[in-house]
Amino acid sequence: MQVNKRKVLSVFSLVMINVIAIDSLRGIPMGAHYGFALIFYYVLAGLTFFIPSALVSAELATAWPQTGGIYVWVREAFGVPAGFIVSWIQWIYNICWYPTILSFLGATLAYLIDPKLADNCLYMLAVVLISYWVLTAITLRGMRASGMVSSIAAILGTLFPMVFITVLGIVWLFMGKPIDLSVNFAAFIPSIKSPRNLVLLTGMVYTLVGMEMSAAHAQEVKNPRRDYPRALLYSTIIIFVSLIVSSLAVALVLPTKRLDILTGLLDAFRAFFASFGLAWLMPLIAILISVGIIGGVGAWMIGPTRGLLVAAQDGCVPPLLQKINKKNMPITLLLIQAIIVTIISTVFLVMPSVTSSFWILSDLTMQLAMSSYLFLFAAAIYLRYKRPKVARPYKVPFNNIGMWVICVAGIIASLCAILIGYFPPSQIKVGNIVFYESFLIIGFGLFYAIPLLLYRFRKRSWRLE
Repeated sequence: MQVNKRKVLSVFSLVMINVIAIDSLRGIPMGAHYGFALIFYYVLAGLTFFIPSALVSAELATAWPQTGGIYVWVREAFGVPAGFIVSWIQWIYNICWYPTILSFLGATLAYLIDPKLADNCLYMLAVVLISYWVLTAITLRGMRASGMVSSIAAILGTLFPMVFITVLGIVWLFMGKPIDLSVNFAAFIPSIKSPRNLVLLTGMVYTLVGMEMSAAHAQEVKNPRRDYPRALLYSTIIIFVSLIVSSLAVALVLPTKRLDILTGLLDAFRAFFASFGLAWLMPLIAILISVGIIGGVGAWMIGPTRGLLVAAQDGCVPPLLQKINKKNMPITLLLIQAIIVTIISTVFLVMPSVTSSFWILSDLTMQLAMSSYLFLFAAAIYLRYKRPKVARPYKVPFNNIGMWVICVAGIIASLCAILIGYFPPSQIKVGNIVFYESFLIIGFGLFYAIPLLLYRFRKRSWRLE
């Protein structure tokens, strides 16, 4: 009966789900670093990664709509071990993401107290840990409690600031104020002198991650074959236009040398407000962005954990990790998640600056995330041959050739992003290169070794009947 879900989602509803799930403020300063060339990069990332991942996720979600998402799809293709590994990696990379987005919260709150605090590592560590443990406590109280701070917070704290800074940029142009952005063909085509100059591009690609989450709703669309492609097209346009124009707005007023990837968005707002005599709006925009960040973390905190719980109930981890509380929340996994966040957040005490700490965690998050898409694209191809008779209300166009083309493009894009991520960015001082590289290599290897060892030593008694 699970397959026959009520067809309740309109095209508009699905578009809003996609936009809220993917649009993000944290990638705006990274895009602004590339100036006018960010349009070229976003188009390239869209064609090689974003659209392929969306199309593949839609087909798999309508063919296998059970709870579990990517775990179920990879399990159907390659078995329980592969499904468990990818669900674990999806869970882990979100854990690595939480300190980065919450450090963005810390930088935003600093504008309400003292902007200099944004460079204070102890302050940033305190904000990350306190906010995360509070959100964990809220999530443990059930979906109703955590859901209250999600959708509305995302609209007010993400979409509104993106639209607002875009409007400010347009007004800036019409008033003929000086700009720090070169707008010509030479600036549109990037100059690739070193892989280090491309490292921030991986952060931009990561802002496009997440369509597989929203694709789980494809089965609930009234007419998936007709409406899902339309929703995908509209979502893609809105997401790309909002990311590009808001990043360009930041680049208008902040020269690259002054652009910090953590505080760049807030610095741009402050520059606009100072010029327009609207400085009194700064606290308000900081509050809205803070609300959006909290809502985003609350919305993502339970999703990957539930996916891992499905794998856990297949006997991949000990019964202790399968426990749920009275509110049907996976209590052990959520607490372990909070402990891991606490441990990896100590990087703020080791790296030379808050910005470098933010970046190294963002980099590891991106590498783990992109590696999970290798499983996704490979599973999509394999299931076309292994399970061809399974009904697919939405199917990637042009039969198996179409599937091969988009999946190979996605695999190449994912591999390139992972490899480029190992180069220290030229725009950020990361301190000791040996520590930087070791952190990424050991972190990546360790997070893959843990699920392999857990599965290797699993017991039959772990499986829930």
